[in-house]
Amino acid sequence: MENQKSNSSLKAIVVVLALLLAGSLAYIFKMTTDAKTLQTEMSGVKSEKDSLLDSLAIQKTIYDKAIEDKTTLSDDLIAEREKVVNLIADLKKSKGDSASLLKYREQYRQLQTNMKKLIAENETLKKDNEVLTLQRDSTIVVLGEQKKFNDTLVTQNENLAKTVEKGSKLVIMNLRTQAIKEKSSGKQIETEKASRADKLKVCFAIAANAIAKSGEKVYYVQIIDNKNNVLGEKKTESFGDMSLTYSFTTAVAYDNKAVDICEFLDGKGKDFEKGAYFVNIFDKGELVSKTSFNLK
Repeated sequence: MENQKSNSSLKAIVVVLALLLAGSLAYIFKMTTDAKTLQTEMSGVKSEKDSLLDSLAIQKTIYDKAIEDKTTLSDDLIAEREKVVNLIADLKKSKGDSASLLKYREQYRQLQTNMKKLIAENETLKKDNEVLTLQRDSTIVVLGEQKKFNDTLVTQNENLAKTVEKGSKLVIMNLRTQAIKEKSSGKQIETEKASRADKLKVCFAIAANAIAKSGEKVYYVQIIDNKNNVLGEKKTESFGDMSLTYSFTTAVAYDNKAVDICEFLDGKGKDFEKGAYFVNIFDKGELVSKTSFNLK
């Protein structure tokens, strides 16, 4: 009887233990399953956060490149890039739970919409700038060629003006000087003796020049003796920095044809001295002809 009771108690204990074991196994299975589920969810959240960070990094790179184009949208692009940079910083600090990721995804979508619009406008402006740059470069080339052409014309005109100026200058030729003895009858006799001379006759010719300016021409005649004294009127005229002391002037009505001029310098009661004499013809301050002679 006692053996029978013992067996019954043992069976009860085994049943209880079996039930407890089954319950434990079920609890362990549930905990394991929940842990795997949580791990899977956490892994998915982390992957989505990393993916969102990568997308934001791409946005920033796109803005960096667009800003380098330096269009009129540069300030707007910089402002939007700053929003992306701030969102990246906030996302990195977040726990990465589903609620916060949902908020960050919405912000990312809005930034993506703004970026597409701005990048499209920037590309249009970039193309416009390229066209304007091409037109400007073409204009610069055309202007450069025009400037070269104008410079060539200016040079040609300057050379022509110099040629005309040079060609329009009157040429003084055949300058000659004679010592003259004038008789009471008025007859003039050439002499080489200083004691007999009472006048000096200076003659020269102006060559014909069709392009020279016609009108009155004034020449300054300077006669210097062997002691470097200027004979005659000894008047002084200034031409710029130059001062000219001359013996007399002669005025000629020039009409583009060749003309001979002769003028006299009186001894004024003084005998001319023996020696060399130098005769210079000046057109204002420019020496245009010279000669010399001797009196015995």
